[in-house]
Amino acid sequence: MTPPASAAIDVNRDTWTVAIRVCSTTFVGRSAELTEVEAALADAADGHPWLVFVAGDSGVGKTRLLSELTRRAQASGARVLSGDCVELGEGELPYAPLVGALRSLARDRDPVLDELPVSIRGELATLLPELGQDSGAHEPADASAQGRLFEALLWLLDRLGQDSPVLLAVEDLHWADRATRSFFAFLGRSLCRERVLVVATYRSDELHRRHPLRPLLAELERDTRSRRIDLPALSRDELAELLADILGGPADDELVERLYARSEGHPLFVEEILAAGLDGRGGLPPTLRDALMVRVERLSPGAQEVLRVIAVGQWLDDELLAEATGLEQAALHEALREAVANHILAVGDDGRYRFRHALLREVVDDDLLPGERAAIDVRLAQALEARAERDGLSVYLSAAIAHHYASAGDQPAALRASVLAAGAAEGVHAYAQAAALLERAVELFDRVPDPETVAGVDRATLLGRAAADHLRDGDATRQEALARAALALVDEETEPRRAARLLETLHDAQWHLGRGEESLATIERALALLPPDEISPERGTLLSAQATSMMLRGKNTKAAEAARETLAVADALGDDPLRGRALNTMGSALMNLGDVEQGSTALREALALAQRSGVPWQENSAYINLADALHLNGRLREARAVVEEGLAQDLRLNQRWLVILRGELALEAGEWDAADATLASIGGRPIGNTLVNLDLRRAELALGRGDHAAARAHLDEAAQLGAGMDEPQFTGVQGALRAELERREGDLTAARQAVQDALDRLETCTDDAARLARVTAAGATVEADAAQRARDLGDAEDERLALMQAEMHVARAEAAAAGDGPLECARLLVTRAERTRADGAADPAAYAAAADAWAALERPYPFAVMRYRQAEAHVNAGDREAAAVAAREARAAAAQMGAGWLRSEVDGLAARARLAVGEDGAAPAAAESPELADDPFCLTPRERQVLELVARGATNREIGAELFMAEKTASVHVSRILAKLDVRSRTEAAGVAHRLGLVG
Repeated sequence: MTPPASAAIDVNRDTWTVAIRVCSTTFVGRSAELTEVEAALADAADGHPWLVFVAGDSGVGKTRLLSELTRRAQASGARVLSGDCVELGEGELPYAPLVGALRSLARDRDPVLDELPVSIRGELATLLPELGQDSGAHEPADASAQGRLFEALLWLLDRLGQDSPVLLAVEDLHWADRATRSFFAFLGRSLCRERVLVVATYRSDELHRRHPLRPLLAELERDTRSRRIDLPALSRDELAELLADILGGPADDELVERLYARSEGHPLFVEEILAAGLDGRGGLPPTLRDALMVRVERLSPGAQEVLRVIAVGQWLDDELLAEATGLEQAALHEALREAVANHILAVGDDGRYRFRHALLREVVDDDLLPGERAAIDVRLAQALEARAERDGLSVYLSAAIAHHYASAGDQPAALRASVLAAGAAEGVHAYAQAAALLERAVELFDRVPDPETVAGVDRATLLGRAAADHLRDGDATRQEALARAALALVDEETEPRRAARLLETLHDAQWHLGRGEESLATIERALALLPPDEISPERGTLLSAQATSMMLRGKNTKAAEAARETLAVADALGDDPLRGRALNTMGSALMNLGDVEQGSTALREALALAQRSGVPWQENSAYINLADALHLNGRLREARAVVEEGLAQDLRLNQRWLVILRGELALEAGEWDAADATLASIGGRPIGNTLVNLDLRRAELALGRGDHAAARAHLDEAAQLGAGMDEPQFTGVQGALRAELERREGDLTAARQAVQDALDRLETCTDDAARLARVTAAGATVEADAAQRARDLGDAEDERLALMQAEMHVARAEAAAAGDGPLECARLLVTRAERTRADGAADPAAYAAAADAWAALERPYPFAVMRYRQAEAHVNAGDREAAAVAAREARAAAAQMGAGWLRSEVDGLAARARLAVGEDGAAPAAAESPELADDPFCLTPRERQVLELVARGATNREIGAELFMAEKTASVHVSRILAKLDVRSRTEAAGVAHRLGLVG
């Protein structure tokens, strides 16, 4: 076939020609995939954000699909932000696609940038200096710094989306740096109602088994607001359509068959074969890379040299190309014109050149000899250094310089540049990249003469900085190893201050790894290196860490002492952020110890200080601690008001913990629908202790509603995630909820174990009376059930053990309530009431006192549970009228909350005891037969005989033999008895029969 005159190629010439085009001008195929992403964009416009990943082999058409989506999105009025990931080596060029997206806003002078709050503008300025300097409010660099940057980016996306939906397009995610991957993980957890669609492409054939993108995709693609689109090759008909458009007319069947057989429907392969001037009739290149090299090799020597430099530098402008190639301006422009005209290079909006397709760059790069590449790397590094001297050293210049020197094998220059680049990466909170650069510098120390002079620091400093950066990135294991390596190089006697700082880094690692006692010992070791009355930033920071660690572990007395010492140091130094942290910790500790007024005053001062200093993350922490402490001190209404006050501040940072606390307090107040809605509003999937906290609240709600399967799932996840956490707020709640779940399902052994595990962890490390009292009350309930079951089964030893354990729980509850904390005192009344049930003489008055205590605290659920137990105790005492009154109160409260489990328990008791507890107040129908008048369960005489044998532990076969009936008939009788008694097992039936006198 001979192409028409309008074709994009000339197959009869061997010299290079200026092609009209090398790819289809129309969008071929992919209609289903395009419809899917357009639907996601429509969802985003309605406030339902999406993360979409387009996966496929190299050159299969991912970019073409994204370009078509971008075109249509812009036509529909959506705002499009786009950026590319750059392959410069792991950990070297942070946030490349995000910077690209932000630069388009700055270049277009988007008016939204002028509306940015000072704090948001300051955070974004770390990535885009064009936005100006930051706000001046600084905190020590820590893991939250990167989170604040991510929150600022999310705020910007949300604000942009208020005007029109936003499409954030990111190409080549398989090359994403660690910081960019962290941002995607953040988006997956945080996107909630923003009008944002994020579409990212990646090469599926690049994802080897250990590729760092794999775990991120595994996490994100599980989310219900995330989807993956796998892009297949073109079909034969689609390939024919592609050829017809490129060639300007229908291709003959032979050409279609040849190209389809060789390319297997790979569109880039087809386009490159045609662009290289081949018609598919002769010997085709065996691979796509060969086809690409045919085109490159047909260019002039000057154009090929330019391509080799750009293959190494990737994104270069005219000035850098001139310096790196050594070509005169005219020759350089001619070479660039030739490469662009042949559709090998493309020019970006910022005037920089890059390869039209990444595979084109790769084949040129792979063709370089080692010496050629090293020489280009050196020239590029030197040119970039010259630019840095003139314009200043940005994070991106420093990363590129370090990369090119390392790639060239110039080890002294690579050492120096890596240290500089690490500092720049820390400045934009790209801590993983900074740590990687610092570890590279440590490796180069043994290969470079006089390395300390070259690097400007010693090895211990590099190790310590790398350890701190790993902490900020969340890798506590690597942090611990590097901190120990740095400590081994420091003499504590001659450099105590330096050793103390490294020990603080080690303490942080140990704390995050769940080794609380060890971490506190490390802080004490660090403090011992400094004079006891020294006023210094080092000592102040150590004291603050000590105080916070003690408070979180429930050592509130010691935490308050350490916080006071921190305050003295902070005031002497005039360090407001340190003072704020100390007040926050001290206030929480004092309130946990029962000193509500002094503690709340300290927390309010910490809150005001954070607001004056413009430190929103400290402000958020103060709101959380104040509300939680008020709640634990029985002041539920005040606690809820503080939460709402905090959420109303719109701090533009992660307030998930405060939102979860809102849900927890709604649950405590009996507003379960509101609690459910609040917990469900948490977007994405939180991580770490935030997810543990959320799981515990969801488990508590599920338990109340009677959804035991959901409760178990949440508790199991919380237990797995919190295995290394040693904080009462997790261990105490987990133990109490697990014990209740196992108790309800009849596994008293597991329930006892849950209580004991929690007590073992609490009693060895805490004076957190509120959580200790909660576990103790749950334990008393378990032991009351155990004693009752032991009596039903005639097991005196088990009954003795249960009574002994119940008495120990009473003693613990009395100790916890010694400070007169309202919640602790209420739980003491619960524990004492359950002790009477364990004795076999449940005291209605004891349960009534507990119910009244919970009513005074405005906690309707424990109030209702105690009223239910009070009703049960009245039934056992034979006072059905009093039982009905208590049961009606319990049922009404349960119904109002939606407490399904408790309501069913009350109804079961009412059915067994013939109590009038229905909404109309009517009692169940009376027995019609005189012989059943004294039996509230309407058991027939035969069923009473069967129940007598069930109570003695007889099997269905033994019942049949005793009563001369078939085993199957015995089984039917047993089933009817269980239904009439409203119990779930033969053991429960036996217990009810004994307690209510239904058997002798």
